[in-house]
Amino acid sequence: MFKGITRRWVFSTMFLIVLIIVLIVTGLIYGTAYLFNSEVEETLTAAGEELTSVFENYEADNSSAFSAGAASYVENFRHKEQMEVMVVNSTGRIVLTSTGFSYDENEDTKDFEMAKNSKDGYAFQSSTTASGEPVTSYIRVITNRDKNVIGAVRYVVSTAEVNNRVTLITAIIIFSGLLLLFIIILSGSYFIRSIVAPVRELGEAANKIAHGDFSTKIEKRYNDEIGDLCSAITDMAKDLEATEQMKNDFISRVSHELRTPLTAIKGWAETMQLSGRKKLDRRTFDKGMGVIIKESGRLTGIVEELLDFSRIQTGRMVLINEKLDILAELDEVIYMLKDRAVNENKHLIYDEPVEVFPPVYGDRNRLKQVFINVIDNALKYTPEDGVVAIEIKYDKKTDADNIIITITDTGCGIPAEDLPKVKEKFYKANQKVNGSGIGLAVADEIMQLHKGKLDIESGVGVGTTVTITLPILNDKGSQNK
Repeated sequence: MFKGITRRWVFSTMFLIVLIIVLIVTGLIYGTAYLFNSEVEETLTAAGEELTSVFENYEADNSSAFSAGAASYVENFRHKEQMEVMVVNSTGRIVLTSTGFSYDENEDTKDFEMAKNSKDGYAFQSSTTASGEPVTSYIRVITNRDKNVIGAVRYVVSTAEVNNRVTLITAIIIFSGLLLLFIIILSGSYFIRSIVAPVRELGEAANKIAHGDFSTKIEKRYNDEIGDLCSAITDMAKDLEATEQMKNDFISRVSHELRTPLTAIKGWAETMQLSGRKKLDRRTFDKGMGVIIKESGRLTGIVEELLDFSRIQTGRMVLINEKLDILAELDEVIYMLKDRAVNENKHLIYDEPVEVFPPVYGDRNRLKQVFINVIDNALKYTPEDGVVAIEIKYDKKTDADNIIITITDTGCGIPAEDLPKVKEKFYKANQKVNGSGIGLAVADEIMQLHKGKLDIESGVGVGTTVTITLPILNDKGSQNK
């Protein structure tokens, strides 16, 4: 019937609430009955206090004298309309009543014995008359100077009206308790539903997301923690959907990137194998081997990039740091890519500084990888006759702790909505250009491991500027942060 949070609420909170309400209702009922009964007893006690003055220092020691005095008291009793007064002799027999009606001589007078045995000389008793009317009686014994009991006076009052009032108030209290319990259950059920329903939806949505359905959306009904969680799950699903799409695109791109060199290698290998039976001219042989070597190198680069990405994802990328001349490393990379720029009819501009730069502390191969990746991207996205300009500077006045390298191209640029994402894994802003889409992610991670930065500024149709910031090696032999 109940399960989950509802079950816990019912068997913990609701049981406690019901118990508290029952205790409160019970306490109020007993308190009300006690107050009304106390009022009756106080009324009877107040009437009985008159006996103290009437029979004070009473000297008679026989029943006849007591009966005569008691009869006078009964005759002049002022509260006959409120209660009945009975005179009881020393043997416990009723000898006179204020109503003037006959009385049952066998009527139970055990309260008389109770009053005699009481140190205060009185007793209360609740009983029912022969007609079924509920009454409360108060009996006080009368003693003479010798402390001998010579009789007693009993006051009897009907409690039917009091009982009716107690019953009515009890009914009101019970009804109020049930109404309060109903309101608590109603509000509690609404509150629990406001939690359970979204949580159940969250669970179902999380299950769908876990099974690859990233289109799941959860409606935000409340502006509270549950609502924030619904929004967070929905946003997470959108991000996962985008990431999944980028991953699929990445796999597709990598498959294409791998297939292209593999197809070229396989094609030329088959050509050379088939031509092996006859003499193959040197020119064709050199061309085929050149393609195989070039595409093998390209294939190796793709695999290395994937391995680097895997190392970054698992935190296993380790730098082999040493003291470096960053000018020499950058010059070597530019020299390596200059022929490519010429072959693609693009202008690669770099003026090597004449001043001596301070050394940096880093991994030679990883920093070269960053330079190659950034300059390769610049050349890749720059059209023919376009310009890729590289500048390295170190200014003690403006930034004495870092060497700044900027690579600026006149390519197609990156749209503003894509710019914040270009360093994310799998993301690729321009799908028309070859590439895996993880190069910048790897380069950015390498720069972070060197305590440096890789910043990108771009405008569509204007070009892109990549700024690499590398901390120099300080006098103590460690890298500035």
